[in-house]
Amino acid sequence: MQRRLLFLTSEDIDEFISDFSRFYMLLLLYESPSHGYSILSKFKRRIGKEVSPSLVYPFLQKLEERGLIEHVVKHVGEKEKKVYRLTREGKKLSRRLFKRFAGLVSTAIEPSLYACAHCGCKVYEGGYVEKIDGEETMFCCKHCAASYKREMGEPRKKRMGRRRVRSSS
Repeated sequence: MQRRLLFLTSEDIDEFISDFSRFYMLLLLYESPSHGYSILSKFKRRIGKEVSPSLVYPFLQKLEERGLIEHVVKHVGEKEKKVYRLTREGKKLSRRLFKRFAGLVSTAIEPSLYACAHCGCKVYEGGYVEKIDGEETMFCCKHCAASYKREMGEPRKKRMGRRRVRSSS
């Protein structure tokens, strides 16, 4: 099979990441080789919404034309199906997109993160809250809360640096 490799501009990358459905299809292919129907099924099962075959198959064709995926024909039951897998170039692009997406997600959730008053780890949901000195203090777990309270015997100045509840990053 002949591959046509194209240089991907920043606009190309923006086009790929701007559409969550396409991004998620890349993620599915990164996980394992899949045929079109398998992508449709996994998408519905994991996201809870159907994706149109008119989006999936043209996108697969576009990825293949750009040398980002390739396919082999396999017998699945009585039918022949094209099983697509990412090429080395496709894996590189996927990793770049995943890093970029991770940055976007971090920026989006940062205002909702809290720092554990004891160890400083970031907590998104859940956590453990105790009222200390009349104010709610956030911890990642009850063990950090217990350690923090044991250290309460330290002079107040030392503890003040750890009282910050919101993350500063």
